[in-house]
Amino acid sequence: MQGYEVIATDYIVGDGLKSLECRHAQLNIRSPESISNFVSSLSGQPIDMLLNVAGTMARHEDDALGSVNKATLTRIFETNTFGPLLLTQALLPNLLDASGAMIGIVSSRVGSIADSSTGGIYAYRASKAAVNSIGKSLAMDLKDKGVVVSLLHPGIFKTGLYSTDADTAEAIMPDEAATKLWKVWKSKDMEDTGKFWHREGQELPW
Repeated sequence: MQGYEVIATDYIVGDGLKSLECRHAQLNIRSPESISNFVSSLSGQPIDMLLNVAGTMARHEDDALGSVNKATLTRIFETNTFGPLLLTQALLPNLLDASGAMIGIVSSRVGSIADSSTGGIYAYRASKAAVNSIGKSLAMDLKDKGVVVSLLHPGIFKTGLYSTDADTAEAIMPDEAATKLWKVWKSKDMEDTGKFWHREGQELPW
């Protein structure tokens, strides 16, 4: 895969993960124990690129002003916000052992406060705004160590995350979204660290 040894993870090692032509491993980013076990399995292996891509959301009707509750907020924040920070923290020695490592965090345009014009989806929207803040802080803390951090918006694509969104006119296939996002992420250097990027290449507002 373009010269990289890729390790793909998921909280369930199913047929989809096993079908990928790369190493795979079980990892539940909501579990500190699972994160610790995964990091131990790498035996200090340097990591050139870390892409935090796991995400979850509730049905829009369950994440509205009149319906969102603590359980929904906790579940979504554990995956979308706490997970990327705790995994990156745990893998920091591996990243620093590489030369010019890169960290990517898949966020969402709905996490942009300046760009919000619709309201709703409280837990999901807030979790993405929060992970954007985390990504910016990571960029500042790791800048003098040569690590580039990018926040990445894949846009709407046809996935099982929320089926209704996949039916919109803007939705594209996952392979197209991934290819475009990969190109954007790979193009960034230290001058771009800590910024928020659309899959089409434009910078997004906070």
